[in-house]
Amino acid sequence: MTEKWFDSSLPAGERIESLIQAMTVEEKASQLLYTSKAVPRLGIPEYNWWNEALHGVARAGKATIFPQALGMAAAFDREMTEEIATAISDEARAKYYKAVSEGNRGQYMGLTFWSPNINIFRDPRWGRGQETYGEDPRLTGELGMAFVRGLQGDHPTRLKTAACAKHFAVHSGPEALRHEFDARADEKDMRETYLPAFRDLVTRANVEAVMGAYNRTNGEPCCGSKILLVDILRGEWEFQGHVVSDCWAIRNFHKTHKVTNTPEESTALALSMGCDINCGCTYEYVLKALEQGLITEKQIDDSLRRALTTRLKLGLFDPPGEDPWKGIGEEVIDCGRHRQLARKAAARSVVLLKNGDGVLPIPSGVKKVQVLGPNGANMEAMLGNYYGSNPRIVTVLEGIAGRVSSGVTVEYRPGVMIDHPNANPLHWAVYEADNFEYTVAVMGLDQRLEGEEGDSIASAMMGDRLDLKLPEGQLDFLRKLSERKSKLIVVIISGSPLILDEVHELADAVLWTCYPGEEGGNGIADVLFGDENPSGRLPITFPVKLEDIPPFEEYAMAGRTYRYMDKAPLYPFGFGLSYTKFAYGKLTASTGTLSPGEGLTLTAEVSNRGSRAGEEVLQLYLTGVDMPFRTPLLTLTDFKRVALGPGESRKIEFRLRPEDFLLIDDGGREVRQSGTYRITLGGAAPVERSAELGGAEPVSLEVTLI
Repeated sequence: MTEKWFDSSLPAGERIESLIQAMTVEEKASQLLYTSKAVPRLGIPEYNWWNEALHGVARAGKATIFPQALGMAAAFDREMTEEIATAISDEARAKYYKAVSEGNRGQYMGLTFWSPNINIFRDPRWGRGQETYGEDPRLTGELGMAFVRGLQGDHPTRLKTAACAKHFAVHSGPEALRHEFDARADEKDMRETYLPAFRDLVTRANVEAVMGAYNRTNGEPCCGSKILLVDILRGEWEFQGHVVSDCWAIRNFHKTHKVTNTPEESTALALSMGCDINCGCTYEYVLKALEQGLITEKQIDDSLRRALTTRLKLGLFDPPGEDPWKGIGEEVIDCGRHRQLARKAAARSVVLLKNGDGVLPIPSGVKKVQVLGPNGANMEAMLGNYYGSNPRIVTVLEGIAGRVSSGVTVEYRPGVMIDHPNANPLHWAVYEADNFEYTVAVMGLDQRLEGEEGDSIASAMMGDRLDLKLPEGQLDFLRKLSERKSKLIVVIISGSPLILDEVHELADAVLWTCYPGEEGGNGIADVLFGDENPSGRLPITFPVKLEDIPPFEEYAMAGRTYRYMDKAPLYPFGFGLSYTKFAYGKLTASTGTLSPGEGLTLTAEVSNRGSRAGEEVLQLYLTGVDMPFRTPLLTLTDFKRVALGPGESRKIEFRLRPEDFLLIDDGGREVRQSGTYRITLGGAAPVERSAELGGAEPVSLEVTLI
């Protein structure tokens, strides 16, 4: 006789309840740790909840390594993001099947993935900002939802893998303080900036899991917060999935936050607020907390029910023959199609910031190219953090050498170290620059200099950076190169904004990309030589100087990101150049006056006035004019990619929903405020600096809400 929990013909709720009733309290408690133990007498195998898939299946051996999340965001491409996540979930299924067949049910081999990271990249000093989709809540929410759709699949009752929205909430550095800080944010900033992407993933994408953050938010530890977990997540948003703690975050309750005194009290606080799975060891005290009367068995059952439901939706209690994805084999892992997707994504993540006198693309008749810089042949600069393993990681040097004919001279020298000045005063790389037509200097950072606490071994700030300038040794090297005859192309690889004002003046052309993945070198070469027209756009603002942004430890949004920054940026949010020229025709609206509950249709013609095919990223921004309370200077409302051939024009339509006009008042309430609204369509955030850098002239109109 088949036990009810293995009988897929029964309703899911009945299957779960029968399993809970069959368990002892000791067995129940064992399932609330991320290392869930086997229950042999009930036929339940062990399960490890901890798996990563930020930009590919991570830490589990061979996998396709796609561009880091911030690089994906630079593409402003929902469809490609979902396609990447679908490829990741294919590989995840294949790896899971193979691992189980070999008896490996350990960490990083399961189907519950703690991705995506949808925290807002509010401050460029944060080392983990590279894991996010940038500084804008709308872009973050749209790409986060696309990623969730790709990971979880579209089966009506089963999950391909389980995605997780993290870190809930206001988690954005400093890394050195993440186990103890209290992120103080008023209700307006919470509702306007920090919470919208989480709301989108929960209410619109049905993300299966939410991970609580290490920090406190407004006094409460996030993994035991009544406001976040009870009132908002399960109350307002009616979240039905499970909540997991960040790793060893619950131990912080008594160790660093000092809101409890013992592990039992920490366990009770987290469990009573609905934190179902503990990544860490504190839930080893569940039974002691029960004995001390701090929790009830019903609370244990409630969390267990949510955890087991996820495992059931993943098909882990179903007969193998009923698995919708059983046909996915290990041949899909890093297959040719996935590598091509990684290459396309790498090219789309490249942002052209300067192209003086049209020096790029490098012409087909070039004879001699010099590749320099600490990231020219640096495999680590392709990876970022949370990455898989791959036998064919293409560096920029390899991409360029593989792109040109065997009759073209390509010479490589590092020229300078990544993090400090050279000890040797001789600069052969500089002297040789006179003998080359083009010098491609590949500069920037890598995971040794920025990233997560403990991973960035060359960072004195545990992965954060308090100086946003390019390391002085690299700057000095570029100064010397700029004096030579060779055309100087600077490629910056980093996971965060850098202060590049001097680099902009020294170089003939400047490009930026986040850590671009296994095909990064090929993707960058595709852009340099014009096989791909650059179409990446900045998902973060590049400031002119560090003093232009508020202190790192302050979480108020005033003065931060393009939405609230009153200082002119070096490179604005959404900015990026092309090898062709785009132009916008007049923006028209279906109505100039909106009644309550009414939406709006906007239309404009976009033209490619250059001689090359290219893709423009159309960005629609909204500004409340003379509102009676504080509002963002600009808010990204929608975005679209459009491909246009040389001389081609196309009419583009946007539809704004009534909720797109909702504002957050000073008390944190969502309101429909009557008045005038300016709507602007362009290729970057419409600040004065965009036009100075060569962006297309934006178009705008005003409408009235009555």
